[in-house]
Amino acid sequence: MRRRYRSHLYVVGAAAAIGIAVGIAAALIHTSHSPAAARPSPLQAQITWREGAKPAPGLTLRDQRGASIGLRSLRGQVVLLTFLDSRCKSQCPIEGRVIRDVLRRVQGAHAVTIVVSVDPWADTPTSARSFAAHSGWSGDWHWLLGSKAALRPIWRAYDIGVKRTPGDILHSTALYVIDQRGDLRAGFLFPFSAQAVARNVRSLASGA
Repeated sequence: MRRRYRSHLYVVGAAAAIGIAVGIAAALIHTSHSPAAARPSPLQAQITWREGAKPAPGLTLRDQRGASIGLRSLRGQVVLLTFLDSRCKSQCPIEGRVIRDVLRRVQGAHAVTIVVSVDPWADTPTSARSFAAHSGWSGDWHWLLGSKAALRPIWRAYDIGVKRTPGDILHSTALYVIDQRGDLRAGFLFPFSAQAVARNVRSLASGA
């Protein structure tokens, strides 16, 4: 069994993610000059994007069932996108339970959850299904798996830092909400509340 030493990881990972989010927010403020851009967003998160402002970086990988899943194929649905390690015994299971609560709150909202593995060395279809079962997930979810070479460009595109150490997988934690057109609309750093995420999903699903 691999030993887990995550206490410092999430401080470092969260700090890096906050820096990324602040940088993106500053860039949006700097470039937002039109009255349309100045209108307040109906979404509330640590960072939000206007409709059409930031297309979600593309990805296509195989899930825990062996099916090929890509963001383009999910157009028309609200997508929750996050990054987890199925064998983690610390923070990832906590996020998993929050996601469970999100899924319960958005039933009927035409939402799908996508998890991208941050542990290509050990994540498997079996470990992904076990994680989901222990977390109590329901509804439409897919755990995307692949080699480091396949996953690394996706981590980079979504500003997810991943580092393998002798006893752990160090990674930053974030959850993105993608709208029906495939645009990034909201971003959360963990810890986040199920209520806050679900509110954004329902807002997008309703066309608000």
